[in-house]
Amino acid sequence: MPTQKIDFKEIQKQAILELARRDFFEYCKLMAGDFYKEDRAFLKSMCHELQDFYESKDPNDKVLVLTLPPRHGKSRTAGKFVEWILGNNHNERIMTGSYNEDLSGSFAKSVRDTIAEKQTPGIITYKDIFPNTDIKYGEATMKKWALEDSKVPNYLATSPTGTATGFGCTLMIIDDLIKNAKEAYNERTLLQHIEWFNNTMLSRTENGFKLIIIMTRWASNDLAGYILENYPKVRHICYKAIQDDGSMLCDDILSKEEYEFKTKNMNKDIIEANYNQEPIDIKNRLYSKFKTYEKLPPAHYIMNYTDTADEGDDYLCSIDYQMYNNDYYILDIIYTQESMEITEPEVAKMMTKDHVGYAIIESNNGGRGFARNVQRELKNLKNTHTKVNWFHQNQNKEARILSNATSVMNNIYFPVNWEDKWPDFAKHIKHYIRGGNNEHDDAEDTLTGVYEHPKPNNITFGYSSII
Repeated sequence: MPTQKIDFKEIQKQAILELARRDFFEYCKLMAGDFYKEDRAFLKSMCHELQDFYESKDPNDKVLVLTLPPRHGKSRTAGKFVEWILGNNHNERIMTGSYNEDLSGSFAKSVRDTIAEKQTPGIITYKDIFPNTDIKYGEATMKKWALEDSKVPNYLATSPTGTATGFGCTLMIIDDLIKNAKEAYNERTLLQHIEWFNNTMLSRTENGFKLIIIMTRWASNDLAGYILENYPKVRHICYKAIQDDGSMLCDDILSKEEYEFKTKNMNKDIIEANYNQEPIDIKNRLYSKFKTYEKLPPAHYIMNYTDTADEGDDYLCSIDYQMYNNDYYILDIIYTQESMEITEPEVAKMMTKDHVGYAIIESNNGGRGFARNVQRELKNLKNTHTKVNWFHQNQNKEARILSNATSVMNNIYFPVNWEDKWPDFAKHIKHYIRGGNNEHDDAEDTLTGVYEHPKPNNITFGYSSII
């Protein structure tokens, strides 16, 4: 019998194809070898991290945040990852989110077209690696489509202005929601992203889903920051353009010379955010630090300053504090969006508990009525030691907040566990951006009012001294 000739080239080809099926980085090298090169170590590391996270069976290994500089393959790698996953698992249901409909549509179209590409002799295509994976005829719109052997849609692309109705996902990938510095400075936009994530995207997830956030960092309270702060167990992989030793993350993609040329006249905050993953608002936060105390000093006077809610979504902020020399020691805070029917008795109870001698309430936007009702509540509590007065605040709020910021940090003391005691209050004053479009300023306004509060020896009406 004639000896069968062994086709070593075909064996080698099949080995390469099998390796690409098993290893995500090898898939990327095979499909886009001009970018995914063996000597680009961070790309290899990133691909392996994504694959390890996806394949992990640990139920706590549910959320991955990946941050890296622009033009370093974020969206490209995310797209390749979707291709590779669907080639290996036709039952996966993937939802991707981008900052607008055009970008999300382009992302989806790129993945769909790669899977649908026909085989070409002499060129390795997707069909060579995953020959049994194809797009279902009649269910292949740009943003939503299914695989040939799937009974349900496998892919949906959306954005904060798009829709996710009727689709449940097992893997969610959110890719770069912030497009520029203007959005990074706009707290309302950042809050809308988080609300979209919580109210729309998470509601579309199936049991056992996994979440991947891929971003260039902009703000500490962007979606990546929100995830890192509010979810206890998160894989966080961060790549900076400039390494600690001054070298570049990947000279082949961004050399030191190119980096210096591109950033020569760029805003320094944007450089740190985009290239080194240092959120843009860290250096622009109004308050950089706060003083704390473990033990209260003797109290010369105990007082309260209250700013009632101006509009429906504003916060009432009421602060009890005591003075010792020229310093202010915070005792308790009410910071809430509850109605006045709830806050009036609560403020009166707090004043009574802390033995407040004098309380001043801004009379703007219903504050006078609030003050009178608090007086009534104090009387019901048989509190005879708290004198309540009100005044009209006619100075510019933002100017007051900005001009007194340094004095607030130098002269106001919080208890050491203040961030745990008043988390909403802490979140807002820590994230208030100088010159930014801040969603709320009620906490900052009231804290400023505490410092601006006239010194006791300049006031002719009764403080309660407990010396």
